[in-house]
Amino acid sequence: MSTPPHPNHTVTQSMQALIHLMDRLRSPGGCPWDQEQTWNSLLPFTIEEAYEVAEAVETGHWQHLRDELGDLLFHVVFYSRIAQEQKLFDMDDVIRGVTEKMTRRHPHVFGGTGEERIAASEVPGRWEEIKRQEKTALAMEAQKIPSVFDDINSRLPALLWAAKVQRKMAQVGFDWTEIHEVVGKVREELDELAEGWARQDQANIEEEIGDVLFTMVNLARHLKVDPETALRASTRKFQNRFRYMEECLYREGRHPRETPLDRLEALWQESKKHLP
Repeated sequence: MSTPPHPNHTVTQSMQALIHLMDRLRSPGGCPWDQEQTWNSLLPFTIEEAYEVAEAVETGHWQHLRDELGDLLFHVVFYSRIAQEQKLFDMDDVIRGVTEKMTRRHPHVFGGTGEERIAASEVPGRWEEIKRQEKTALAMEAQKIPSVFDDINSRLPALLWAAKVQRKMAQVGFDWTEIHEVVGKVREELDELAEGWARQDQANIEEEIGDVLFTMVNLARHLKVDPETALRASTRKFQNRFRYMEECLYREGRHPRETPLDRLEALWQESKKHLP
């Protein structure tokens, strides 16, 4: 199997400089805060950095994206440094591991078998098949029954977790075949939610809300919409409209909390004209 080209000298030097910076921060005489961090203490910050990358992509601020990617890369180096101190692995192992994995998962590029180029639409299917083979081999080594969910992290954000679970089930044929069937299921779940609300059964209401959301994720998948991206876009839209209302009220010397509902509604309709 052929290998990817080597990185250019400038990138290698920059990466080494970042690794050396982390060595200095974690070494005696370095930064007290950085020295006391662990994987667990870093985790909330890492999740926040990943979402800041998403924000930069969605807003199209390339300079912000560059900065946020740097912050995320810093976290990768940080985790690797802690692992190195525990004699588990180091940054070189991380880079080599992902390079080998991505080479293995792109046989149509690095296979060296003369295989013809494939369409972009064919890549995800081949990717999933290679992952399935890898996970099955690992499960057999560990003497575990392999599952389609073996490579899914249940600590993902709920929408993303639901979408991944549904895609895995669909890959083995457990799925609706028509969109109207999914729409019907959404209506069914909404009816069950209404019944729970009518009974004022709070436990059932919570369960049915979860079922409605899960089914809506399924509908989004069938309509080829990423639910996380769609919800983030809608949340940003509604937030921007409310900010417009706040600015209008500020110029009037008022606060939303002190404004009659009919005035708030009028401003909301106005915001929709300015920020569709």
